[in-house]
Amino acid sequence: MKKNIAIVMGGYSSEHDISIKSGNVVYESLDKSEYNCFRIHIYENEKTPTWVYLDENDDEAIAVDKSDFSILLDGRKIHFDCVFNAIHGTPGEDGVLQAYFELLQIPQTSCNHYQAALTFNKRDLLSALKPFGIKSAQSYYLNKGDELNEQAIVDQVGLPCFVKANRAGSSYGISKVYEKEALPKAIEVALEEDDQVLIEAFLDGTEVSVGVISYEGKPLVLPITEIVSENDFFDYEAKYLGKSQEITPARISEAQRQKVSELAFQIYSILGLKGFTRSEFIFKDGEPYLLEVNTTPGLTRESILPQQAAVHGLDLSALFGSAIEEALR
Repeated sequence: MKKNIAIVMGGYSSEHDISIKSGNVVYESLDKSEYNCFRIHIYENEKTPTWVYLDENDDEAIAVDKSDFSILLDGRKIHFDCVFNAIHGTPGEDGVLQAYFELLQIPQTSCNHYQAALTFNKRDLLSALKPFGIKSAQSYYLNKGDELNEQAIVDQVGLPCFVKANRAGSSYGISKVYEKEALPKAIEVALEEDDQVLIEAFLDGTEVSVGVISYEGKPLVLPITEIVSENDFFDYEAKYLGKSQEITPARISEAQRQKVSELAFQIYSILGLKGFTRSEFIFKDGEPYLLEVNTTPGLTRESILPQQAAVHGLDLSALFGSAIEEALR
């Protein structure tokens, strides 16, 4: 019997539209002979969370019953065997939806709620991994309302530096700062996305992305991607508007490949992750420094993790189908 699969997409953050693209690619790619697929669009309507099922032509929107995560379709109540989580940002990447589905005992494709909350908070993630010897850039923390001391920031992390929204993705709320006088504006941009700010030292080196997924009952490290941005860094334009080269496999030495692959596998295991992940690193003096871990990475045809899966030999149907089978396992 075919399984009913809910593909959740959208969300409440700036990444809403990117998530819609990811979710639609999942919907189009899944094998319909194996799964009954239902698109569930989550969004805020005048600051009120709205969850609806959208039919194939976007003509009909049916409200989701949040008490049991079901829909009433043609007089028949539809329950879901599994949820494919394609939401970047809140509430799909920060643990909120994961906790909800865990309470309802509905399998879902991403990591569990604690791991999602931890990895979505860049500051907490890097702090949690530091005792395990995971290297990261020198950093400075700032919260909304804190007194701003530009000189203290420069003394701590140097210039240039990166100012980031602590809990945001797709390079929203991130700036590269070359002069102390530019710090207040960069912090203001970051605070538009989150009330926590992470300021990090600039690492000059090769940037790589390492996908790790659950596959056939165990973690699988995918071929590594080298990121070469045409812009000053891997910003929104570089990620989504073609202003970068994403080279898979990465042009790094075998020693570097082995080192960063083992490190990504170690992080996946230490944190108890499952589902799809993509970890970002920069090599400095031959050593990989962790930038962040994404637990609902982009899933469009142009996204990095699907590119890596293709090099490994997994097409989109096999990649997405494996996520569902792992969740059901």
